[in-house]
Amino acid sequence: MAKTVATILGAAFILVGLLGFVAPGMMGMHLTLTHNLVHLISGALALYFGLAGTLSGARAFCIAFGAVYALLGIAGYLLGSDQAHTVNVTGHGATDSSLLKVLPGNLELAAPEHGLHILLGLIFLAGGLLTRRDVREAVRDAT
Repeated sequence: MAKTVATILGAAFILVGLLGFVAPGMMGMHLTLTHNLVHLISGALALYFGLAGTLSGARAFCIAFGAVYALLGIAGYLLGSDQAHTVNVTGHGATDSSLLKVLPGNLELAAPEHGLHILLGLIFLAGGLLTRRDVREAVRDAT
């Protein structure tokens, strides 16, 4: 399951990374050059583990990546504050009630991103944690 989750979400990350250059305000997000590069690199890593990595490697990636993304989303809600955006993205208001400025002016995360990060984190975590049985079966079959 981890390889499937990593492959599907890896392709989605690359798609979002590319679309972010064309539509930086897509779905209420703030897709800057830095944010798009993070998506492209994350997508490439996920695709590697999903397509070329071992099952145990894909499992470990999904668990680690899922934990990071879920915690990033939670941190956004807990640490974000009512601030003005320094990233200029068309179609957004001047402030956000839970804006988290990771790199002010380059990487700012607002409420739509926090919820999406938590959801993606949970999907990656589920993919990794539900693969435990598959890893044992693969090891047993290899011996």
